Order: sequence, then C-alpha cells, then structure tokens
Amino acid sequence: MRYEGQEAFYKSHTWYRVRDAYKKQAKGLCERCLAKGRITPGEMVHHKIPLDAEKIKDPNLALSFDNLELLCRDCHAAEHSKKDRRFKVDEYGRVECVS
Repeated sequence: MRYEGQEAFYKSHTWYRVRDAYKKQAKGLCERCLAKGRITPGEMVHHKIPLDAEKIKDPNLALSFDNLELLCRDCHAAEHSKKDRRFKVDEYGRVECVS
C-alpha cells in the first residue's frame, strides 16, 4: 500500500546516500544469508521496522542504520511475504500491492 511521502523519500538524494553507505558497511552481502553461513550479494536495503506515512518523517527511524538490513532478493521476498499478506513480491524482489 502506498502512503504519502513514500515516493519522494525513496527518490531523495538523502536516501540514496544512506542506502549506499549502508550497503558499503554491510560489505554488499545479504545479512541474513551471511548469518546462515552463505555468501550472497545483497541487493535491497530493508527497513526492519516498516515505514508508513508518519514513520517516514522520522529520520531517526527512516535513516538509521539500526533500522536497516541488506537483503538478497530471496530474503527480501520472504520477509514481505510473511508480513504483508496484501502484498506480493515479483521475480525482481519488488513489492507490489495486490489489495
């Protein structure tokens, strides 16, 4: 489900800088796979606490490394399929609204 401010946030230079810096800190590897002993490239910087129209305005949550993790497409898809039954994840790991 889309919410106000989402598109602008994810297209902002601030988000790009934070996202890229986080990927670098995570050494470009999926953190969940790495915890299981697998070496898999990470592709998606995921918010552990999901953002909504209010939370996206809080930089301590939206831009904090503590709320981010780097995931591969499979782990990102698995995360969203278990939490967001109203969403589906396509073959590229993109989350789509189905409701």
